[in-house]
Amino acid sequence: MNEISGEHLSIGERLKLAWRSAQLWFVFFLGLIGTILALSLVQPENTSTLVLEPNDVAPQDILAPYAIDYRSEVLTEQARQVAAESLPDVYHPPDSSVARQQLERLRATLDYIDAVRADVYADPEQRLGDLTAIDEVRLDDQVSQAILDLPDQRWEAVKLESASVLERVMRNEIREGQEEEARRAVPTLVSIALPENQATLVCHLVTAFIAPNTWFDQSATETARDEARSNIESVHKSYAAGETIISRGEVVTPLDIEALTAYGLLKPPDPWQKIAIQTLLVVILGSALSLYYYRVHLDQIKNFRHALTISILFIFVALMMQLMIPGRTVLPYLFPAATVPMLLTVLFSPGMGIMSALVTGALAGFLAPRGLELSLYTILGGTMAALVIGRAERLSSFFWAGLAATVSAATVVVIFRFPDPATDLMGKATLLGAAIISGLLSASLGFGLLLLISNFLGITTSLQLIELSRPDHPLLQLILHNSPGSYQHSLQVANLAEQATRSIGANPLLTRVGALYHDAGKALRPQFFIENQVPGQNVHEQLDPATSASVILAHVPDGLELARKYRLPTSIQAFIQEHHGTMEVSYQYHAAIEAAGGDKSHVDLRDFTYPGPTPRSRETAVLMLADGVEAKARADSPPDREAIDKLVRWVIEDRLTKGQLRRTDLTLKDLDTIRSTFVKTLMNIFHPRLRYPEPSQEDTVPTPHKNDSTATLSRSS
Repeated sequence: MNEISGEHLSIGERLKLAWRSAQLWFVFFLGLIGTILALSLVQPENTSTLVLEPNDVAPQDILAPYAIDYRSEVLTEQARQVAAESLPDVYHPPDSSVARQQLERLRATLDYIDAVRADVYADPEQRLGDLTAIDEVRLDDQVSQAILDLPDQRWEAVKLESASVLERVMRNEIREGQEEEARRAVPTLVSIALPENQATLVCHLVTAFIAPNTWFDQSATETARDEARSNIESVHKSYAAGETIISRGEVVTPLDIEALTAYGLLKPPDPWQKIAIQTLLVVILGSALSLYYYRVHLDQIKNFRHALTISILFIFVALMMQLMIPGRTVLPYLFPAATVPMLLTVLFSPGMGIMSALVTGALAGFLAPRGLELSLYTILGGTMAALVIGRAERLSSFFWAGLAATVSAATVVVIFRFPDPATDLMGKATLLGAAIISGLLSASLGFGLLLLISNFLGITTSLQLIELSRPDHPLLQLILHNSPGSYQHSLQVANLAEQATRSIGANPLLTRVGALYHDAGKALRPQFFIENQVPGQNVHEQLDPATSASVILAHVPDGLELARKYRLPTSIQAFIQEHHGTMEVSYQYHAAIEAAGGDKSHVDLRDFTYPGPTPRSRETAVLMLADGVEAKARADSPPDREAIDKLVRWVIEDRLTKGQLRRTDLTLKDLDTIRSTFVKTLMNIFHPRLRYPEPSQEDTVPTPHKNDSTATLSRSS
């Protein structure tokens, strides 16, 4: 792609370029920061100091190197906590207004009961219902009947005793939640001079009006507890020289951590140093990967989605490594290290896959205690998978790539662990099994993620291309049924373009599939294209040049409409859109000029020009050349190699002269290779036929003594 100097760019183009650059820088820093955060839990090993945290298990006995007496913040805080928790909660003084209010409510209820008892107009059942309907106190039928049956003198005694008992109860402190205790104490306060049935009525009436009269004072409680904490003096802790601070296998407590810190045996990790180390590692790895991406895949790195996907992939890899590698024994060998190399190989190139294997291997070596072993385990597994999978043109490619990763990883295990006496036979077998699972898991994840990521990136994989090339694809069936001539033409163009693309190292499968669909738009109006017409019946002879041209030009947008309807990938739609570039339909154009009396000013060239754009990749450029060569060869029927070579040269020079190849990176060497491949392929199509002698009259008359199958001579086609 040709770069445009900044001085020739408009303000809008400069803003667009600046915005795209800002997006890419954002993605780059997002990848760096995300990877650093994913590694933020890493605790680098340091053999000169102890690295312990509470709830860890002590790896060894730790003895006091000398006698010490120090102020213990842990013990002091514990003592202060005990002193604070030992103080009871502080409550406000009892509120006398609550007692008065409840007493008034009781008297109002008693007055209502008096009114019901004195109601001479109500029958017994009505008076019983009036008592049971009281809201302040729940009176069942039995209690209500007992109240109604009491003589007036006895009822007056119950009333006086109820008010007296409630007043005495409410004089005491009743806290929230302690109402039931106060109710249980009511029977002891009732005068023993009352009969049992009347005492029961008093208890029933009084308990309904008992309510809390004091509440929790949070401020006073906190003040008291703070004062209690402040009154506790500092607690000291001492160790004698040689005394065991913590034994091997014990769970480390905060008190142990404090003692180790007092002795200087425990050196806490420096967070800034840790961040600086991680940042330096991630920056150098990210820079190496980005530089390779820039040098080899410049066009792809300018795509925001591509850059974002790669950043997210490496953030995810770093996070999974952080979860599976540090402090683990077998999990690091189960990590599917070959997944990302497989993905990037299929999506971009084997070099990109190998580069990703190197980066992930470096991260694995940084995280693992046996850094060199796990680093080689990751690098070799990912590299072999990237080299074996290739373009992944078959589903079995993932299996073989996973198997290659398994063999490489297992070889590393054999090299490092089999001579190691510290690893027993079970451990060796376990690690070999982990290597096998890792390879197969990488293949499975690679295939699954490929289907998801390729759709997001708009990249067409080889597996998708193979599926699209199947003759039973609905759109190919539509082309075959509606325009069989165009279908045969597409097959011929596909053969030409595939061979030429392979010869220059481009993507032959993509080119072949694109060629199969490049004339899909002709299926909507097949009768307007010569390959589908009956000889001698050209409908264009009945149309004016402008109308004829518009019908021919329409097969490009018609093809794009069909491609979108049948959900063809954008990479295949590019072949439909670009295979004629911005060329004109010359026959109709010249016919229009003749109809205008030879005056070109009366003819708008845009009405006879394809909308384009011109080819933007080597594959679509090869298709344009193959399409032109096949059409011209079919029209001219060149008799020999010299004529074929001349025809091919004319087509290539014509497209070059018209500027149709200026947006591709085809070199002159590529064009010469394409030319020679076209000539060779066309020679196989238009090979010289063997001319047989004309049969005599008698030879054409069958005799009854000869078999009919030998009576005529077949002609070669």
